Amino acid sequence: MTGGPSSARSRRPRSHWGLLALTLLAIFAALALQSITDGIGRASTPPADGTGAALVAGGGPVIFAGAHGLASRGLQPRTVALTFDDGPDPRWTPRVLDVLQRERVPATFFVVGSRVAQNPAVLRRILAEGHEVGNHTWSHTDLSATQGWRRNLELSLGQLGLQGGAGVRSALLRPPYSSTPDALNTSDVSALRSETDAGYVVVLTDRDTEDWQRPGVPRIVQNGTGPGNAGVIVMLHDAGGDRSQTVQALPLIIEHYRAAGYRFVTVSAGLGLPPTAGDERVSGIQAWQGSALLVAVRLAHAMVTGIAWLVLPLGLLSLLRTMLVVLLARRHVRVSTGRLVGAEWLPPVSVLVPAYNEAVGIAQSVRSLAASDYPELEVVVIDDGSTDGTAEIVRRLGLPGVRVVQQANGGKSAALRTGTREARHDILVMLDGDTVFEPDTIRRLVQPLRDPQVGAVSGNTKVGNRKGLLGRWQHLEYVSGFNLDRRLLDLLRCITTVPGAAGAFRRQAVEAAGGLSTDTLAEDTDITMAILRAGYSVVHEERARAWTEAPSSVGDLWRQRYRWGYGTLQCVWKHRASVFEKGPGRRLGRVGLPYMFAFQVLLPLAAPVIDIFALHGLLTGDGQRVVVLWLAYAALGVATAAYALHLDGERYGPLWSLPLQQLFYRQLIYLVVIQSLVSAVAGLHLPWHKLERSGDVVVPA
Repeated sequence: MTGGPSSARSRRPRSHWGLLALTLLAIFAALALQSITDGIGRASTPPADGTGAALVAGGGPVIFAGAHGLASRGLQPRTVALTFDDGPDPRWTPRVLDVLQRERVPATFFVVGSRVAQNPAVLRRILAEGHEVGNHTWSHTDLSATQGWRRNLELSLGQLGLQGGAGVRSALLRPPYSSTPDALNTSDVSALRSETDAGYVVVLTDRDTEDWQRPGVPRIVQNGTGPGNAGVIVMLHDAGGDRSQTVQALPLIIEHYRAAGYRFVTVSAGLGLPPTAGDERVSGIQAWQGSALLVAVRLAHAMVTGIAWLVLPLGLLSLLRTMLVVLLARRHVRVSTGRLVGAEWLPPVSVLVPAYNEAVGIAQSVRSLAASDYPELEVVVIDDGSTDGTAEIVRRLGLPGVRVVQQANGGKSAALRTGTREARHDILVMLDGDTVFEPDTIRRLVQPLRDPQVGAVSGNTKVGNRKGLLGRWQHLEYVSGFNLDRRLLDLLRCITTVPGAAGAFRRQAVEAAGGLSTDTLAEDTDITMAILRAGYSVVHEERARAWTEAPSSVGDLWRQRYRWGYGTLQCVWKHRASVFEKGPGRRLGRVGLPYMFAFQVLLPLAAPVIDIFALHGLLTGDGQRVVVLWLAYAALGVATAAYALHLDGERYGPLWSLPLQQLFYRQLIYLVVIQSLVSAVAGLHLPWHKLERSGDVVVPA
C-alpha cells in the first residue's frame, strides 16, 4: 500500500537541478584547472637526437624569429648568465636567492605558472632583488609533444601567472625538458617556430648541469663550467625535488667564472635586449586577469582538496561497511538461530493489512494469509477509502478468519492505527496489500517475540516481480543491500526500519511508542525508532520471507524512493533528540541515526561528485585508473551480492546485471535523495503517491 490521495499537493522544487548542474560543472572546471596545474596528462619527453639542430641558423642557445626562419645567437664574450628552472619553490628558491645575494650575482629564473600561483611571494622576492624572470609554461608540459591548442594555453597561462603573481610579463621562454641546441629534434624545432612566432625569445643553454639528477656537487660544477672565453648560459634548477646539491654547487660555479674573468649578467642583459625583456610591468586588465587566474587556482585547489577529504572518508566507510556486513552475516545466522531454542511459541496473532486501491493484488495477498500454517490467526483488512472495490474483492473471497474494516481515506498510518484498535490479539503482524506471505512466514516472524524485551521483528522482504533489468536490480538491492544491512544492524542492536511489507509487533511496545504516527511518510521507520526509544529491542528474522511487488517503471520507482527518502529525513529529524539521550534511545542516537545519515544521505550526496571525478579522469588521460577502480568496485559488489544470495538460498543468475546497475540505477537513486533533501529543507508537504500495480508477484516453489 502506498496511501491515498491528498489535497495538500505541493509543487516540487525545480531550481535545485540547475544549481546541482552548476555545482557539478564548477567541480569539473576546478578539476580541469587542478589537473592542468598539476601537469596531469603531461606528454612524455621525445628523445633528443640532434636532428633538428641544423634547422636553426647560428648554433647559439638563444633562438628567435629571423628574416629567413629560425635564427640563434649566444651571449656576449666573457659573460655568464646563471638560469634556474622549475620554481619558484618555497624552500629551495629562497636558499638560491640567499647565495646570489651574498655573491652579488644577478640571475634569470624561468618560472612555472602553477608554482607561481602557489608561491607568489617568492616570485616577488626574485624581482625585488634585481633578478629577471622568464616563462617556463604553466604546468611544465613538454611543448614539443603537445597539440597546438595546449601549447598556446600553456604559454598564455604561464604569462598570466607572472601577471597575477608580480604584475609583470616576460618575452623570455624556456621550454620544459630542453637542453643545449645540439639536442634538438624535429619536433622541438616545430614547436620553436610556433613559440618564436608568438614573439618569444627562446633560451636554451650552453651548459646543462643536469643537477636535477643529483649527480653530486663535483659533477654539477664540472657540467656547469669549462674552458674558453665565449658567453655562457648555465642551466640549474631551484625546484622539482631536493636541490641541496645545487645550493652547494652554486658558490663553486660562481667562483670558477669569477676567477676566469667573466661578468655575471641576466639573459636579457647578456643579449643586449631592453631591460624590461624579462620583467615588463603590466597594469589594468592584464594584471586583473592574472590575479583572477591565481584566485581561481587557489579556489580550485581548495575545492578539490576539500571534496577529496570529504569523499575519501565516506568511501573508506562504505568499504568498511561492506566488509562488516559480509563478515558478520554468518554470525547473524547463528545468533538468530539461537533465538529459536526451545519449544515453538505460538500465541494468537492479528494480521493487519492496510489497503488503498489494491484490487490487483489484494486477493493473492489475503489468500496467502489464509493458507498460513499458523494455528490461531485473524486477518484484518483495513480499506482506506478505496475506490476500486478492494473491500468487496476481499469479502467475496469468503475466507474464514478474515474481516474487512472500512474507513475514509486517511493514509497508511491512519489505517494501521484503526487496525491496531480493531485487532483482538496482542501480537500484531503487518504487511502491505501487495505482499504475499509463505505458509510459514508468520510462524517464523513471531518466534523472537517470545523474549519480552523484543518489541518488533523485521521479516525478509523479497522482490516478487523480477522481470527486466529494473526488477533484477531491485531484487539484488533488497538481498545484498537492505537485508544485509538489517543483519548488521541487528547485531548492533539498532535496526531502524521494520519494513511495512513484513513486520511483527508486540502491542505493548507499539503503545509504549505512542502508536502508529501520521507525522512522517515513513511510518515503518518512525514506529521502529519509537519502539527502540521506548526501551524495546528490534530484531531481524531472515527466514520469515515476504514477497512484495517492486515498482516496474522508472517513474514509479522514483515516486517510491522519493517518498522513502523524504520520510527517512523526517524520521531522522523527529528522533534527533536520541543523539543526546542517556536512556534506551542512546543506541539509536549513537549508532542508528549516524548510520542512516552516512549511508542514506551523505553517501548518495557524494555520489555525483564521485562520478564527476571519474568522468574527468576518463577525459584527461587517467582512464586506465578509473576503469581499474570501477572494475574493482563492480567485482566487490558482485562478490557481496553473490554471498547475500547464497545466505538467502537464491539463484546467482541475476548477478550479470549488477555491473550495469552502476551506469543508471545508482544515479537514479542519488538524484532521488537530492530531490528528497531539497524538499525536506524547503519544508514542503509531500503527498502520498499511489504506485501502479500489476499483480505479477511470483513466489518460487
